[in-house]
Amino acid sequence: MSKPIYVINGPNLNRLGKREPDIYGHTTLAEVEAMCREAAGDTGIVFRQSNAEHEIIGWIHEAIDEGAGIIINPAAYTFTSIAILDALKQFDGPIIELHISNIHRREAIYHNSLVSKVATAIIAGLGPHGYETAVQAMGRLVTDSTN
Repeated sequence: MSKPIYVINGPNLNRLGKREPDIYGHTTLAEVEAMCREAAGDTGIVFRQSNAEHEIIGWIHEAIDEGAGIIINPAAYTFTSIAILDALKQFDGPIIELHISNIHRREAIYHNSLVSKVATAIIAGLGPHGYETAVQAMGRLVTDSTN
């Protein structure tokens, strides 16, 4: 069995569908997970969400040992967590940073992503369907890196 793609979600994403639907839409995190699994086809997906920074770091460490790629929506930790940045620096495979909204069209506090400094690619502003795009793109990145 090939290594899975890790989809890691940060704080408040468990509230998707209820939290600021004018920005994030009405799609729930469970629906996002279903989209990711469908988009992945036969590729394994490890789908996780936490409001706790240490759990996210632990999952990145797990992906370092067991994953083919990381798709991460670090949410607010995008702009504040050097610890998540340091964990991601250790990952040898492709990393896609994902945001449901276009962070560059929002308030200035959302413009400086620490994660972008190590990301292979960045997807922002496609709404929840950005996850499908990210999974499909990660599949290509992983395939290209193994050929």
